[in-house]
Amino acid sequence: MAVLCLVVSYRVTAQTTCDSVKIYFRQAYSTLDLSIRNNREALDRIADSLEGGYADSIYQLRRIVVIGGASPEGSVPLNIRLSEKRADRLFGYLSKYGDLPDSLKEVRHLGRDWQGLLALVEADPKVPYREQTIEFLKEIIARSVNGEREADNNVGRLSRFMGGEPYRYMYRHLFPELRASRLILWYDRIWNPRKVQPLELSAPLSVDLKMQPTSLNPLPVTPVPNKPFYMAVKSNLLYDAALVPNVGVEFYLGANLSVAANWMYAWWTHRSNDWFWRIYGGDVALRWWFGRAAKEKPLTGHHVGPYLQTLTYDFETGGRGYIGGVPGGDIFDKANCAAGIEYGYSLPIGRRLNLDFTIGLGYLWGTYYEYLPQDGCYVWQATKKRQFFGPTKAEVSLVWLIGRGNVNREKGGKR
Repeated sequence: MAVLCLVVSYRVTAQTTCDSVKIYFRQAYSTLDLSIRNNREALDRIADSLEGGYADSIYQLRRIVVIGGASPEGSVPLNIRLSEKRADRLFGYLSKYGDLPDSLKEVRHLGRDWQGLLALVEADPKVPYREQTIEFLKEIIARSVNGEREADNNVGRLSRFMGGEPYRYMYRHLFPELRASRLILWYDRIWNPRKVQPLELSAPLSVDLKMQPTSLNPLPVTPVPNKPFYMAVKSNLLYDAALVPNVGVEFYLGANLSVAANWMYAWWTHRSNDWFWRIYGGDVALRWWFGRAAKEKPLTGHHVGPYLQTLTYDFETGGRGYIGGVPGGDIFDKANCAAGIEYGYSLPIGRRLNLDFTIGLGYLWGTYYEYLPQDGCYVWQATKKRQFFGPTKAEVSLVWLIGRGNVNREKGGKR
């Protein structure tokens, strides 16, 4: 009996990667506000790397550094406490995405970020008395090498330097950049063997599972390519209750804006009793999201925006019937239309489920035809114009959230 053996092996390699983001805060506040600049996108990207990583890789987190800083204003103790609180807020936010052992944590407090201000002045040619200001800042940094003292009165001195002109410029244009904390993560990206493509080998390979550690410093800052994607598929439960199948999709465009489109179609008939029910059409809407919930996550919370509808219908239950649009025509044959403004609220009910309540107020117009069913025929009675101002849209939709990072953190999830 012959035995055929095939030895297939691979090398497990690790690539140390560094990801760094800058999170901004409001002046004198340590509250983490996701609506400031790109805070939400930056933290979502970090959260994605902590939760999963690439489809062809496995991430092993090695180190987290949170650097808390503040702009050079206010007292020294206040700025130290402020930078500490900002760092703590960031680390607390990350702790929601998994168990982070103390061995991985490192927190650094900058207090007044004079070094950061110096770098900004050196990069900005518009700073008044720029060369003199650079030298003045270097002198402050040299005096504070062993720790800044309140008695040094560095802020007061800077505010009076050159008549206060450089300070006023820096306060308006540069200080907002310093009201921030930096978040740095080091992790090993290890190739996932389950994603390796089959190899055609002419001879067995030796197995080498040794991993050589990589120095953490210096490391290039390599952004994680996984970006959040927000999309929703939904169905209007009110139409479902009226036996009108429907489906809708919505895409988040960024800047608290989304575009939504819905379509419905039903064709029911019962000739013996002349029961007829036909309706199809759709609408598109541009939505602006606002409120506290919308700041936490897109496609959640309050929304308002314009919408446009078009539909054709045929209703008749044994008596007089009504056709919206040209009889026998399609959606392009003078269908009834409506336009208006909608308001709604999307409520999280699960990790990837929302319930969206929407009402639209607008103007409806179009031509409709009245007829009577007689002896198997439909006898035309009148042609009329429909003009109506009022509620033209109602929606109670079950929404399925799709996309990377498009989950409700506190509803139906594991956290």
